[in-house]
Amino acid sequence: MNLKPGWLLLLSICAGVWSVPIDRNGGNQEVKEEVQEENGDTGLYYDRYLREVIEVLETDPHFREKLQTANTEDIKNGRLSKELDLVSHHVRTRLDELKRQEVSRLRMLLKAKLDSTNIQTLQMDHASLLKQFEHLDPHNQNTFEAKDLELLISTATKDLENYDAERHEEFKRYEMLKEHERREYLKGLDQEKREREEKRMQELKEKHRQHPKVNAPGSVAQLREVWEETDGLDPQEFNPKTFFKLHDTNEDDVLDEQELEALFTKELEKVYDPKNEEDDMMEMEEERLRMREHVMKNVDTNKDRLVSLEEFLKSTEKKEFNNPKEWETLDTKPAYTEEELQRFEAELRDKEEELKRKAENLRQEQELLKERGKALEAQRREYQQAVLEMSQRQKEQQAADGQPPAGPNGELQFQPEAQKAEDKEAKAPAEHEAEAQNNLPAEPPQNLPLHT
Repeated sequence: MNLKPGWLLLLSICAGVWSVPIDRNGGNQEVKEEVQEENGDTGLYYDRYLREVIEVLETDPHFREKLQTANTEDIKNGRLSKELDLVSHHVRTRLDELKRQEVSRLRMLLKAKLDSTNIQTLQMDHASLLKQFEHLDPHNQNTFEAKDLELLISTATKDLENYDAERHEEFKRYEMLKEHERREYLKGLDQEKREREEKRMQELKEKHRQHPKVNAPGSVAQLREVWEETDGLDPQEFNPKTFFKLHDTNEDDVLDEQELEALFTKELEKVYDPKNEEDDMMEMEEERLRMREHVMKNVDTNKDRLVSLEEFLKSTEKKEFNNPKEWETLDTKPAYTEEELQRFEAELRDKEEELKRKAENLRQEQELLKERGKALEAQRREYQQAVLEMSQRQKEQQAADGQPPAGPNGELQFQPEAQKAEDKEAKAPAEHEAEAQNNLPAEPPQNLPLHT
């Protein structure tokens, strides 16, 4: 999907997976393009829905033409949404289908959330629950209208603007958790081992700080280094316009945030190596984010989260481009204060106590289930014993009355010995009769000649 700059405003953030520097070796280019296309995720929970809507809209010639001529403000304030009424029928039909699929997905999410919290509802009011999702109109769940496009654009714009701040906060919590675990680990050691481990950790920290100088992102020194080492060109022939064209990898005449972040890889490799114990890759990505924000602040004059060729060339004329301030990496100052760490640890203790209470409740419920299981097993055995005793009494009673014993279903059972005796008594008269017939005198022969 070849998106225009207006849409790139919504899709300019890549969460967790970063673009890589361009490779002049043609053999690997196709593979890298496939990886970049697959990982182009905004990090929004409705990312797929957003992308599919944009893809469908760009198949309409009229809307595509309006999109090419629209500026960033037209997209952000919803003016472009009014053009939805003029798109073709099959595009509207496909958009309706996408919205119904998204509503269905959100319903499943809501149901899963309610099930996980054990909230019992006699009847789920989907319309009310869907109001918590701002990227679509919950009152119309079947068709995609201009209001849906306006809500989708405004919500995505707002969420993407807050995305960097959320990532900084997430990184701060990561660093505080790491420090908390370090302190807890040291508490569990005796004094000798603790001193030895503290010394080892301090040595690793100092080793991490011993790295080459990091050029300020966006400065002439930093760009020349990319020009020479990544692009393989003569640093004396550095040309900003050519540099821009080289690194506009999707050829849309702007540098988006992923393309900018790819320029910082060489600087980051000076500080971070995944093979080194002292280097944290989470810190590397935070450093990359800081570099990108620094460039955007100085170059992106219209604040559309994109760098045009005009903005890029103007930034090379500034004094800071040739004489920037020294770049301070993350290891120069902590990401949090001691007060913030104490509040974080208190929050962890509260969560730990809550988990302990839940674990204790589960243990008690398990014990109760075990006791109930034992009681049911005892009742089953008592029932089996009562059935056996009743069956035994019936057999004894039948034996006393001369009746054959009863089977498990109440039918009469005959003993094999008694059956044989009856068969023998039945055969006896027949045998006597046969023996009597054998003892009768023989009948005189017939037709013999008379003796004279």
